[in-house]
Amino acid sequence: MHPNAQLITDFYAAFAKRDAEAMAACYAEDVHFSDPVFPDLKGKDAGDMWRMLCEAATDLEIVASDISADDTSGQGKWVATYAFSQTGRKVVNVISARFEFRDGKIVRHVDTFDLAKWTRMALGVPGYLLGWSSFLQNKVRGMAASGLRKWQRGQG
Repeated sequence: MHPNAQLITDFYAAFAKRDAEAMAACYAEDVHFSDPVFPDLKGKDAGDMWRMLCEAATDLEIVASDISADDTSGQGKWVATYAFSQTGRKVVNVISARFEFRDGKIVRHVDTFDLAKWTRMALGVPGYLLGWSSFLQNKVRGMAASGLRKWQRGQG
């Protein structure tokens, strides 16, 4: 297995154990993370997002698959199954991940998933009615960013 594929494998194994420190250790200091909910996290903010999510997770299940990498880039798929904390609704989120590497660390991590589908699972009726809309998707992003900032303030 290529060392960068092993790095991705280790990242998801740490996530499955809710070991956010081990996850953050896979990242370079200047990492850039993005996904449909957190579209632009850099450096410590990316690690803090995982710290916050792992701390809040009570029933999280992570299954990673199709991991591959070379010297500069990699990819994988993962499925997160959990109850969304704000509604208690079950979410099964299927995610594709792309990575870029430098000096044995992840410098760019991009997760993609269907945010409209996620809102339907996590929010129920509002997600079914408005999950496709930029209004609801931007509200989800704003709430997530606010939650991260609040969590970071509580850590200091």
